[in-house]
Amino acid sequence: MSAAQLQLKWLDHGAGLEAPSYESTLAAGMDIRAALGEGEKLTLAPGAQAMIATGFQMALPAGFEAQIRPRSGLAAKNGITVLNTPGTIDADYRGEVKIILINLGRDSFTIERGMRIAQMVIAPVVQVTPMIVDELSETERGTGGFGSTGTSQNKGDKS
Repeated sequence: MSAAQLQLKWLDHGAGLEAPSYESTLAAGMDIRAALGEGEKLTLAPGAQAMIATGFQMALPAGFEAQIRPRSGLAAKNGITVLNTPGTIDADYRGEVKIILINLGRDSFTIERGMRIAQMVIAPVVQVTPMIVDELSETERGTGGFGSTGTSQNKGDKS
């Protein structure tokens, strides 16, 4: 299977950073890095959020999107996550990729240039045509939502 290409353009403040990369052979997401200035640090206090530059622009192939997701290690160890997760980058966007991070942890967290701050998953997109109808098909679940299918503790409980 041949891989689709992702075109990247470095901006001046991203020069010298490692390109987005898969950190293992079967990884779904590419790690992306913070493009802070040389020697610059940004500290996120608990509850604080910031938009972090990555130093690159990109051109996705038509029919694809980039999903920006948290890195599990940052989330588990420090409470650092992506605020609008998953963030979607459309194939026609050509601005700088930026990551909205928030500190949901108890301690301040410091971000430095080149730090891996998020991951980017490239995924196919299907566009649909909305169609207004008078009735929808019936299903076993029906209109039940928000926990209506139960949990492992109360499997089968439809309340």
